[in-house]
Amino acid sequence: MGATAVTTAPTTGHVGVNVTDLDRSVAFYRAALGLEVLNESHETGRRFAFLGHDGTLLITLWEQSEGRFPTGLPGLHHLAFRVPDMAAVRRAEQALRELGATFLHEGVVAHGEGAGSGGVFFTDPDGIRLEIYAPSGAEDRPAPSGTAPTCGFF
Repeated sequence: MGATAVTTAPTTGHVGVNVTDLDRSVAFYRAALGLEVLNESHETGRRFAFLGHDGTLLITLWEQSEGRFPTGLPGLHHLAFRVPDMAAVRRAEQALRELGATFLHEGVVAHGEGAGSGGVFFTDPDGIRLEIYAPSGAEDRPAPSGTAPTCGFF
């Protein structure tokens, strides 16, 4: 083979997520992440919403699934969203508490023992594991997984 299809490092363009209830998920992601609806369809059998920030697409929600996300099967582990500082993590944590989100660790935790980065770990209404983190400011927070990455074991 030998040939490479991409000559520069790719970046994530957006993430597509299947959901069971589009309206519920749009409300959740808007409140939790401060996203805006960029485009949407309410056509029966083809409902979707494109969510982003400042006109940049980040998440596409597709209403085409049933049940809860099976975290025990191969596939998506979690989605992580970086915010500029711990104050933004705390604001997100408060919004998530008001939404009644399920937290996978109690409050803000470090990414590992001695790490400055950290955040909150939670699930969306369909059980998809999510993380909102800052690159610093969690030095005084617990590390639930010890030296192993917190974001890998929740």
